[in-house]
Amino acid sequence: MLDDFERLPPLRASADKPLTGLTFLVVEDSRSASEAIRLICLRSGARVRRADSLASARRHLAVYRPAAVIVDLGLPDGSGVDLIAELHRAAPRVPAILGMSGSMAGEALAREAGANGFLAKPVENIAVFQREIVQSLPEVMRPRGPRIVEVVNIAPDPAALAEDLLNASDLLSEAKSSGEFSYLVHFLRGVALTAHDTELDDAVLQLERGHPPAAVTRVGTLLAARLSAAC
Repeated sequence: MLDDFERLPPLRASADKPLTGLTFLVVEDSRSASEAIRLICLRSGARVRRADSLASARRHLAVYRPAAVIVDLGLPDGSGVDLIAELHRAAPRVPAILGMSGSMAGEALAREAGANGFLAKPVENIAVFQREIVQSLPEVMRPRGPRIVEVVNIAPDPAALAEDLLNASDLLSEAKSSGEFSYLVHFLRGVALTAHDTELDDAVLQLERGHPPAAVTRVGTLLAARLSAAC
């Protein structure tokens, strides 16, 4: 028996907007990363909703069925891998499920859980995004005809980036008290990659390798400097 999406005609996409007619749910806790994806979707013709946690994503999915769900693997209330596995087992299944992470090790985890595709952070290149989405869709839903390959990168939104840095500063304070740094590391690594902040990314990687006091201090100092510059 055909699933619902297999009954649909091909998308009425244009060469410059190949994802016209698609709706996406982006499950991403970073404002700057999700804003970049939103802008890419708009340039591509797709509509997008955002959820910043597993709980929020499940509320969205309870009331509507997107064509594609893009899931960050590290979320404040759990692992995106679990949501990917749920979506993969669900009937009817979402047509396209993609994992997303700043760590390439995440691709194997996402695909093992049932993801059709994977987006490596930073997600900023329009052509790469469109290609991965199209390849992840069932054949019957893929746009027909030629496609204009727009090799353009979307720049991070300064206000969204400042919000992420402020959130990271709060998370660092909580991690110092609890001794649990794993979520902070995942969140801040994604922010650093999105901002192309190699100094901050290097500090986060040091923090990931055992949370030595010097690394904690360095991350705090860099966050304070970035927030001061953003104000």
